Amino acid sequence: MTIPKHNLQAKGYRFPGEFETHEATWLSWPHNPATWPGKLKQIEPVYAQFAAQISRDEAVHINVSNSEMETYARRLILMQGGVEEHLFFHHFPTNDAWCRDHGPCILVSNQNVQAPVEQLPSRVLLNWEYNAWGEKYPPFDKDQKIPSFIGEYLGLEMYSPGIVMEGGAIETNGNGVIMTTTSCLLNPNRNPDLSKLEIESFLNHYYGAEQVWWLGDGIEGDDTDGHIDDITRFVNPSTIVSVLENNSSDVNYKPLLENWELLHEFRFKDGSTPEIIALPMPSPVYYDGQRLPASYANFYITNHSVIVPVFSDDNDIKALGILQELFPTRKVIGIESTDLIWGLGAFHCLSQQIPKSP
Repeated sequence: MTIPKHNLQAKGYRFPGEFETHEATWLSWPHNPATWPGKLKQIEPVYAQFAAQISRDEAVHINVSNSEMETYARRLILMQGGVEEHLFFHHFPTNDAWCRDHGPCILVSNQNVQAPVEQLPSRVLLNWEYNAWGEKYPPFDKDQKIPSFIGEYLGLEMYSPGIVMEGGAIETNGNGVIMTTTSCLLNPNRNPDLSKLEIESFLNHYYGAEQVWWLGDGIEGDDTDGHIDDITRFVNPSTIVSVLENNSSDVNYKPLLENWELLHEFRFKDGSTPEIIALPMPSPVYYDGQRLPASYANFYITNHSVIVPVFSDDNDIKALGILQELFPTRKVIGIESTDLIWGLGAFHCLSQQIPKSP
C-alpha cells in the first residue's frame, strides 16, 4: 500500500474554497497553436478579456516565455481594460495554458483547529505530479516545473506528494469536503498502482479531506477524462451547483442525471445535506465535427466577480441568472467562449487562485 509521506491535515492545513478571499490569481498565457488549431489568434482577445476582468478584482500573475510574449500579452490585456498595476508577469515558460492543472495548490493554516506545538507557516504549496491528462499531450516538461517556480517566487514551503493530481479534478468546500469523479481519479492513465482507498488517503493527508464525495462520469468532449470543474461546483461551504442536460436523447443526459442523484445521497459530517442547484447545459457546441465540452460550470470565482463562459445560446441568460442569485455579493459576468472552448477547456481550467494568508 502506498502511504502519503506527509500529513498536512494533522499539521493544521486545509484547502480553502475558491469563493474564499484571494491574494491573487495565477495564469499561463496561451501560446501553443496545437491547443486551438487554427484559432489561437481568435482566442487571444477572449483570454485577454478574462485576464483584464480578473485584474479589476485582484492581482494577476501570468506565466510567459520571454519579454516579447510579456509585451504582447500586456498590450492585449490593457486593450481590454486591464488594470496595469495589478498585472505581474513571470518568465516561467510553459508548454500550454492550463494553469488549473499544471499550477500549484496552496493550503492555508486552519484557524478553526488548535495550532500545532511547532510554529508553522500560514501557507504551504503542493506540487503534485502532472502528466498532461494521462500523457495525452506531450511534451509537458515545462508545465511540470511551474509549481516549483511559483513556490520559490512566493517563498512558500513546498510539499511533493509524488502522485498525479490535477486542480480541475477536485472541488472543495473549504471545510473538509473534496468532490471528484471516478472517471478521472481512478483512471489508470493517472495513478494505475493506487486503489480508491489509497487515493482517498492522499486527498486526506494533503488536501485535508475529511470526506471524499465521488461522482461518476464527466461530459462529452472533455479530454481530461471527466474533470469535476465541468459538471459540479461548490459556491459556498454548503451549496452546490451541478449541470443537468434536459434533452434525454443527448449523450450527456444520463451521466449528468446519475451525478445529480448521487449528490442527493451525500451528507456532511453533522448529518446535514448540501443545497443542490441545477445549472442548464448549453446546446451542443461542435467544431470541425467534434463535440466540445461546453459547460456553464467552468466558471471562475474572483474576489468580486464570477466569470462564466457563454456560448451565444438561449440558456446563457438563464445560467447567468442562476449564478447571480447564488453570488449576491459578486458580479456575474459572461464572456463569449465558443472559440475558446475549441481548446477543450474554459476559464476555470485556465486559472489558479492564490488564497490570502490567514
